[in-house]
Amino acid sequence: MDIRTLTAFFMWCTIMNGALLVLWTTMCMSAPDLVYRMQSKWFPIPRETFDVVIYSFLGVFKVVWLVFNAVPYVVLLIIG
Repeated sequence: MDIRTLTAFFMWCTIMNGALLVLWTTMCMSAPDLVYRMQSKWFPIPRETFDVVIYSFLGVFKVVWLVFNAVPYVVLLIIG
């Protein structure tokens, strides 16, 4: 694989996963009751526990997105 292919791959991974992160964060911030009602049908947990879990998962997803998508893309741009 050449560096241009890798750069294009990481660019699209960063864009797609970043859009998913923004969408998910927007949903959790703008309609938290809707998200809780939808999820509590499948997983019956208290609201306080749900809030901790969902925001922790958002934080973990953000760190994983940065480490495995954004940073490699920026590095490939620098060395390319």
